[in-house]
Amino acid sequence: MQLVLAGASGFIGSRLCARLLQDGHTLVLLTHGTPSSASIPGRRWIHWTPGSMGEWASFIDGADGVINLAGESIAGRKWTYRQQRRLQQSRLDTTRAIVMACGRAKRRPKFLINASAVGYYGARQDELLSEDAEPGNDFLANLCLGWEAEAVGAEALGLRVVRLRTGMVVGPGGGALTKMVPPFKWFVGGHLGSGQQWMSWIHLEDEINLILHLIENRSMSGPVNATAPNPVRNKEFSATLAKVLRRPCLLPVPGFALRLGLGQMAEMLLTGQRVIPAAAQKSGFKFRYPDLKEALEACLPL
Repeated sequence: MQLVLAGASGFIGSRLCARLLQDGHTLVLLTHGTPSSASIPGRRWIHWTPGSMGEWASFIDGADGVINLAGESIAGRKWTYRQQRRLQQSRLDTTRAIVMACGRAKRRPKFLINASAVGYYGARQDELLSEDAEPGNDFLANLCLGWEAEAVGAEALGLRVVRLRTGMVVGPGGGALTKMVPPFKWFVGGHLGSGQQWMSWIHLEDEINLILHLIENRSMSGPVNATAPNPVRNKEFSATLAKVLRRPCLLPVPGFALRLGLGQMAEMLLTGQRVIPAAAQKSGFKFRYPDLKEALEACLPL
């Protein structure tokens, strides 16, 4: 297929590109920065500015599908009002622009796989959450709700739209583990707050394989939870990570300390969602890493 991908330079996007090229697809990669001049068969970088219908929009016309993973890192900076606006704009504006470009295309793509997150569900304590659960009402939930609403606009244009609600992605060389591992390696690791909050996670390889599954499976549309089938509490996650690293798990981080240092962002770490991948499993998708210990061992070989 000829595919257009936004967010190709990120932790998930860069690995996805490699797999898509390996599978023989032709890629147009949208970038806000200077397009890469590296010559790799089947891959072309195009500069794009979501606020304008520039050259990039012409590559939507005739493409078989679009994958939108673009969005500024949620945990990159403290959530000031300005940063919250940046988080919103980096998701809503880009998705809106892609849908507009699809609407203007003479030959529209067949599908749009658009990123979202399990933050859609808000803080739900022990409630087991499949794709039909109602959204939450905090900052992240409202962000995801708006993000998905922009993507749904492509359905009226005849596209098959998948809203990929991804949990915490664990994998080698990046992602959440880059911030979680160092305290344990320095012998100061521990759970966060009470440790009772649920963590819905997925191994990077399963995330990539699920996206490939969604590309090929034309019957799948709507929300899809990209999480392993076995979410764990933060206390269990921390203990398992410590065991894999052969380090102690002795120094919990009090909730007040996180709130003092991170402000509103701390609630993302102190609350959670118990999400299950009902749609993926119903479609026959098989997880390579359904259990946390094996997933972490694959990420952190000793």
